[in-house]
Amino acid sequence: MRQIQINIKNALGAVTEADINGLDASAANALDKLHTGSGAGNDFLGWLDLPSRTPAGLIDDIQATAVSLRNDCEAVVAIGIGGSYLGAKAVIEALSDSFAAYRNGNGNPQVLFAGQNIGEDYLYELQSYLKGKKFGIIVISKSGTTTEPAIAFRLLKEQLESQLGKAEASKRIVAITDAKRGALRQLATEEGYKTFVIEDSVGGRFSVLSPVGLLPIAVAGYDIKALVQGAADMENATKCHSADNIAEVYAKTRNALYNAGKKIEILVNYNPKLHYFGEWWKQLYGESEGKDHKGIFPAAVDNSTDLHSMGQWIQDGERTIFETVLSVETQEHEVVIPSDEANLDGLNYIAGKRVDEVNKMAELGTRIAHVDGGVPNLRITIPALKEEYLGQLIYFFEKACGISGYILGVNPFNQPGVEDYKRNMFALLAKPGYEKETESIKSRIEG
Repeated sequence: MRQIQINIKNALGAVTEADINGLDASAANALDKLHTGSGAGNDFLGWLDLPSRTPAGLIDDIQATAVSLRNDCEAVVAIGIGGSYLGAKAVIEALSDSFAAYRNGNGNPQVLFAGQNIGEDYLYELQSYLKGKKFGIIVISKSGTTTEPAIAFRLLKEQLESQLGKAEASKRIVAITDAKRGALRQLATEEGYKTFVIEDSVGGRFSVLSPVGLLPIAVAGYDIKALVQGAADMENATKCHSADNIAEVYAKTRNALYNAGKKIEILVNYNPKLHYFGEWWKQLYGESEGKDHKGIFPAAVDNSTDLHSMGQWIQDGERTIFETVLSVETQEHEVVIPSDEANLDGLNYIAGKRVDEVNKMAELGTRIAHVDGGVPNLRITIPALKEEYLGQLIYFFEKACGISGYILGVNPFNQPGVEDYKRNMFALLAKPGYEKETESIKSRIEG
């Protein structure tokens, strides 16, 4: 089995092997906490064995539901926020034709996203685009009351029912929600929506390998069996404490760098299809580790694009950063640079080379320059942008995140800080039940 690989040798200028190996006992303890459920946040460990215990029947059900939506819809809107959309978006973008939106399509509906913002123009333009189109909705929320997706669902549900009538609209709405509780579960039961369950033990940022991510990915036409199998392979490969456990290697190295004053990690890709993978990764690590006034700040860049914007800062700015580079070995297509007789652009020296060879040299040259400039580099090699390898990569980062959070000394599975903005927003909007908070925050503003 081919597998993603990690190389940390270019981090050893900033930390030593002894620094990394000094965290070995902490990593082993963290791994044990995960597998025994003895650590903080142990009620949110359902993701840990999710790939290996996902029943074939559930995959079949998800695929059948996806086929039904594909047959009935030109577009399917996945409504969710945070982990309820980023994982699916990351996988779909990584596997899709970059210009699919401008083509006639591949026979599958467009998968669009809503509920990830409160942009009025965004929602207006989405509704305008869907007017007169055959569309469906996948609404993802444990509670059904999270503000951003709830607003989007209310608007799009009304539009779909107006276009089709309530009975027909209910056949094109799928709810992914709590098994028993919550407003969305109640509505789904009353309206007869097809439903899938978000397990209580699977938090949003760890949910991409559950129906939350698998249904939109399947609607887009991709192989969710291969995705889950790749994750299951990585689950098996990272179960035991060892020097070869790549999740432990990554977690130990980044914590050693953090202890050495490297407070910012930049996830770097050299393939534009991985942009949203960086967005998913930022949530996974930012929300898991950024607490108790601790944690590496996660950032992401798309190279070589961002070498012409962020490159200067990375090369010569404050030396509080390190990079984790995602390197894709094999491309789906081949493009060769032609020769030109006039050679006005001076490119004949690379005529006959594949574009990917030039890209790989840009990657290598940049890594060398950044290491020389005092930026430690970790490199994760991905054999190809295929479902099985993306499944491996997702699970690898999830497992490493749990280990890394425990090494850091935080609960990787809660997010208490996320609630602060909600309380203020509800108070400012005078939500019932927030009368005291409304009075308090108004006095601050008016004062």
